[in-house]
Amino acid sequence: MPLVSGAEVVLGAAKDGRGVGAFNVIQLEHATALIAGAEQAGAPVILQISENAVKYHGALKPIGVATLAAASAATVPVVVHLDHAMDRDLVTEAVSLGFTSVMFDASKLDYEDNVRATTEVTAFCHEHGVFVEAEIGEVGGKDGVHAPGARTRPDEALAFVEATGVDALAVAVGSSHAMTERTAELDFELITALRSAVPVPLVLHGSSGVADADLTRAVEAGMTKVNIATHLNNVFTATVREVLADQPSLVDTRKYLGPARTAVAAEVARLLTVLKAV
Repeated sequence: MPLVSGAEVVLGAAKDGRGVGAFNVIQLEHATALIAGAEQAGAPVILQISENAVKYHGALKPIGVATLAAASAATVPVVVHLDHAMDRDLVTEAVSLGFTSVMFDASKLDYEDNVRATTEVTAFCHEHGVFVEAEIGEVGGKDGVHAPGARTRPDEALAFVEATGVDALAVAVGSSHAMTERTAELDFELITALRSAVPVPLVLHGSSGVADADLTRAVEAGMTKVNIATHLNNVFTATVREVLADQPSLVDTRKYLGPARTAVAAEVARLLTVLKAV
């Protein structure tokens, strides 16, 4: 199955009241695990490559091309998405490589400059048929919409979407990046209010810190794209540790990365059910 557009997957899910799992790719094993899990569940999936992952590899093209190739061989719809890109040149490169979705993150700028930059990037991406996600930034603190305690106001969210023309909006409703415990408390009343006010799909970042039942409830309240990274990294790393502890003489990386990939695939399949993605 060829790559599909972010619009096809995210807008379709929003229309049907389904969630879409968006999971981060750091290495090729992650990409193939995420696709395998989506195929097990029979659900579409979004493979995300962050600007931090690009820095880890030294360039976008190696991991980007590998992920695109894996996605093109999938039997379920797959979106390849550039996540939290602050570098506009990186957005241009991702579009040229064939990414079908990008998140442009200008949240460190003041509101007016964020709107200006995001509008320009959105216009460029739309010219190439690429879906655009963004965030308001500076809501509740200098760390943007994902800072602990930050909240997005429905009126500000609507104004931002109308000003920029973005296709999806990341909002602050109680989650936070890089949580290793699933103890986040989401504001479901706010999610419902945002869903009523904002005409584009809503995105929940920092979802690794959200319990299963609350992930399902968030989708039912109006969230569509749900980003999960740290939780799956925990699954991957725990499996590697377990295999190496059991077999400390192992030197063949396939013997411990393979089981980790299998564990992540199983967890992805489970999470997609939690997110009502099927």
